Amino acid sequence: MSVRPISAAEAIADLAQFDTLVDARSEDEFAEDRVPGAVNWPSLVNEERKEVGTIYRQVGPFEARKRGAMLVAANIARHIGTHVADKPRGWKPLVYCWRGGQRSGALALVLGQIGFGVRVIEGGYKAFRAAIVEDIPRLAQAQTYRVICGPTGSGKTRLLHALRDAGAQVLDLEALANHRSSVLGNIPGVEQPTQKAFDTLVWDAMRRFDAAQPVFVESESKKVGNVAVPEALIERIRTSECVGIELAESERVALLMEDYDFFLRDRVLFCDRLDALVQLRGKAVVEGWKAKVGTGDFEPVVRELLARHYDPGYEGSMQRNFARYADARSLRLADRSPDSMARTAQELLRP
Repeated sequence: MSVRPISAAEAIADLAQFDTLVDARSEDEFAEDRVPGAVNWPSLVNEERKEVGTIYRQVGPFEARKRGAMLVAANIARHIGTHVADKPRGWKPLVYCWRGGQRSGALALVLGQIGFGVRVIEGGYKAFRAAIVEDIPRLAQAQTYRVICGPTGSGKTRLLHALRDAGAQVLDLEALANHRSSVLGNIPGVEQPTQKAFDTLVWDAMRRFDAAQPVFVESESKKVGNVAVPEALIERIRTSECVGIELAESERVALLMEDYDFFLRDRVLFCDRLDALVQLRGKAVVEGWKAKVGTGDFEPVVRELLARHYDPGYEGSMQRNFARYADARSLRLADRSPDSMARTAQELLRP
């Protein structure tokens, strides 16, 4: 038998050393957050976990452990048959559960008895979570950021994608958060990750960067939709070198209509989202926008959203929140086209 504990800090320092990362928690726990790349082999599935908990509270610990043992044994047998039968002798799994206790221990024991070299995270997912929360500030300080600034619709995200295509390191917080980072930025049909999952996604991206090369990132707010950017990271970003980009208003309007095309396809959705601006812009203004949306007259609404909602206060906000914004290098994009973004990306990457 070969089952050995490993600290969460040791595990996250080199996750690639393991062939499979096995999360023995229930499906709901796994969905909330997990070690990057982990697969879910529940020792107790959702309903079984609830059942055992009910027995524990209403009958007693001993009866709960008996029922739990039966269920866990059956699930482990199923996982062995489904996932392990084809594994070679040298297969090296890392196993964890909530706190490194009975659920991961039972699975690890069986795998170890088979003859596999099994490692178990001491403290389980809870320790992993603490380790990445501690590691994010270290990574943020070790990395150099270049912040792409520009008003709404100026093409910041498109430029980030062009930079990535050109081989640059890019931290796309909006993509990780599944949100466009504005009051209208929720993407229909796409759920945002939990805060814990977002932190893990950010950490997973950061750990892959070469500290000798800059990382390009947008000038984000502290929150991207419902999730918050880790404090140490946002502080580091807001004290980093800035690059300001400019795009003609007509191009900005066209770009937003392309990027938010789901509003053009669903006028009811667009109007519902505009209601969120009543407190800021007044009911009469918002009702006027909704009337235009109802007739399909989108372009004037987008222009007014820029002029009356997004652009006012932009410069002051950037000056307050980004320490080096006043010294930002300014680049004017010819248009919103991929070629324009690619040329600008190459200009930014030029020594």
